[in-house]
Amino acid sequence: MFGLLLAGCATQTPIAPAPGPAAPVPSITLPSSPVDGLPGPATLAGWADEDHLSAFVAYVQTCGVAREMAAVRQCERGRLIQQTSRPVTPSMARAFFETGFVVVQAETADSGPGLLTAYFAPEYEARRVPDAIFDTPVLPRPEGWTRGWVGPVRAEIEAGPPPAPPLAWMRAEDLFFLQIQGSGYLTFEDGSKARAAYAADNGRPFVGVGRPMADQGLLPRDGTSGDAIRAWLATNRGREARAITALNPRYIYFALDPDDGGDPAGAAGVPLPARRAIAVDPASWTYGDLVWISADGGNLRGARGSYRGLVVALDTGSAIRGPVRADFYMGRGAAAGEEAGTVRHPLRMWRLIPR
Repeated sequence: MFGLLLAGCATQTPIAPAPGPAAPVPSITLPSSPVDGLPGPATLAGWADEDHLSAFVAYVQTCGVAREMAAVRQCERGRLIQQTSRPVTPSMARAFFETGFVVVQAETADSGPGLLTAYFAPEYEARRVPDAIFDTPVLPRPEGWTRGWVGPVRAEIEAGPPPAPPLAWMRAEDLFFLQIQGSGYLTFEDGSKARAAYAADNGRPFVGVGRPMADQGLLPRDGTSGDAIRAWLATNRGREARAITALNPRYIYFALDPDDGGDPAGAAGVPLPARRAIAVDPASWTYGDLVWISADGGNLRGARGSYRGLVVALDTGSAIRGPVRADFYMGRGAAAGEEAGTVRHPLRMWRLIPR
C-alpha cells in the first residue's frame, strides 16, 4: 500500500537479510508524562500496511530540527538504532514508532475533514538572454526588501521593465508555476543547471486561478489540475494568459544557487524527503512533528485514490492554513509534478507525540 497508498515511495531503501533473530530495539527509560494512556500508532487504520522502514529513514534524516525535549530524545534514540543496527529491519522500525510515540487526532473547528494538496520541485528550461519564447524575467529580491514589505501586485510588476538585471529568462507559464511552488531547478541552453530558491515576495496573498478559470468556462470544474492550467496558459500565451495569471497578485523573487542534484530544503532548513514531507501551518504544528495522514476521495480528474502514511512536518506555504491542512511534497521533476497537480483530497491528520 505505501508508505503513501497506490503511488509507493519515491525511493526504496534496500533491506539486507537479517543474519539471525532481529536485535532488540535500543530503548531508553521514558518518564511518565501526560501522554501516558493515549493510544499508540498501532491503532491507526492502515498502520500494519505502512512501510515503516522507509518512514524511519526519513524521520532519522530530518528529526534534528526538533527542539522540544521529548522529541529530541526520540530523535537521539532513532539515530542510535541506525548507528548500532546492521541493518535496521522493518520490524525494528515499526517497534521504534510503536514504543516511542502516542497519537492524537488533529481537529478542524467543525470536526470535518481538512484538505490535502501536493507540491513538487519543478525542473524547467531557461535562457541567459531572452528570445521570443523565453521572454519572462526571473527577478532577484528587490533592493532594500524587508519581511512584511507590501509591494506592487503581479500585474504591475510584469507590466513594467525589469527593475533589476534578471537572473534568467523563462516561458511565462513556467515562471508562474515556479512561483507557485516557491523553488525549482533551471536548465540553461548550455546544459548548466541551477536551483532557483525563494528569496522574497511582494507581501500579497496567494489566490488560486483554477476556480476562476472554471467559472469563466475556460476549464471544466473537475479539470483544473496544475497540468491543465499550465497547458491552457501555454496555448493562450500573451494577453489572455496574463489576464488569468494576474488574478493571483502574489509575486515571488528568487536567488540562483548551484544544483546539488538533491531535493530542496523546506522552511525547517533540511532537504525534503520525497513522499515523506509535508508543509503545514506553523500556528498549528511544529517543524519536525511526525504526522500520520489519511486522505481519500480526490475530486480532480486523474486523481489517485488515497494517500496514507507517516510524514514529517518540514515546510510551510502561504496557502497552508489551519490544523488539518497539508501540502504533500511529491519530489522533483515532471512525474512528481504530474501527480502533484491531481491531489485535492479530504484529509485527516494525527500528531505522533513523543513519549
